[in-house]
Amino acid sequence: MKLLDQTLQRIKPLDARAMAKAQAHLDELTKPPGSLGALEDIARRLAGIRGEVPRRLSRKAHILMAGDHGVVAEGVSAFPQEVTPQMVFNFSRGGAAINVLARHASAELVLVDIGVASDLPELPGLLKRKVAPGTANLARGPAMTREQAIAALEVGIEVASAKIEAGNELLGIGEMGIGNTTPSSAILAVFSGRPVEEITGRGTGVDANRLRLKIKAIQQGLAINNPNPDDPLDVLAKVGGLEIAGMAGVILAGVAMRVPVIIDGFISGAAALVATRLAPLAGEFILASHLSEEPGHAVALELMGLKPMLTMQMRLGEGTGAALGMTLVDAAIMIYHEMATFSQAGISGALKS
Repeated sequence: MKLLDQTLQRIKPLDARAMAKAQAHLDELTKPPGSLGALEDIARRLAGIRGEVPRRLSRKAHILMAGDHGVVAEGVSAFPQEVTPQMVFNFSRGGAAINVLARHASAELVLVDIGVASDLPELPGLLKRKVAPGTANLARGPAMTREQAIAALEVGIEVASAKIEAGNELLGIGEMGIGNTTPSSAILAVFSGRPVEEITGRGTGVDANRLRLKIKAIQQGLAINNPNPDDPLDVLAKVGGLEIAGMAGVILAGVAMRVPVIIDGFISGAAALVATRLAPLAGEFILASHLSEEPGHAVALELMGLKPMLTMQMRLGEGTGAALGMTLVDAAIMIYHEMATFSQAGISGALKS
């Protein structure tokens, strides 16, 4: 049996009893019920995933998947494909935004070459798990074979499982891949049924002409490949990306091993859409960090029933929003365990209706 099938079979619902117990404790804290909003929801969700709200998160890992895309040949990006390996070098040296924010969140940054088009040398912190040297051009045919899509999902499962077994209690996901908002928009178009032009944004800041090329490439790819929305693997293989598949695998491993996964913006949102179509219960284990400036992100979150913690006008990727979200998970845990209850503080509680 494939690792993917084994992982999907291990997925179970949240612990409703633990969530009710956590909610009762939250309601006894010295505040009006629900007044800490998303922080309370995070604590309650952690209880459902873990069986209780942990006292602290001993270790966190942020997994960044890097891969290239053949669709850049259609002129969909303002940056050349060479930027992907150049940024991987930057990540390895610790100089990118995600390096700074992962350090801020006290999270280990795990770099994975799952599909960079060029051969990378041995670099500090880089896992070389290349499934293919980038995807094919989705505007001209399938981006991947079904076997490649499964292999990339399983890379994500393997990397995440190893980090969880090493003691990590919270996972974040991020990506690097020039052109990857194009397959993300294509995935969202299939699952949402929305018009491509409505959910496709400027990504790295493309001008109006490149935006037209991007929309045309996606429309052409959908027409040529005819991905089946009822078959998530078909969608992923035909119009997806290797790093998108890898992130979806990370989510599935976290769900199967009952470790929360915090997603970033639009591209990790597309990965989460794939994961939740493969395993509908997965959405209950996902924490949405922020609302991206990409127009499709709000649609993706709505499809999954997720609410973002932050609105920061961010659209960088790399998992920068997820790293910021990790600090809010820490805050939610501290609130849950360190804030006084009404009885402890000697304060009259809210009147019961």
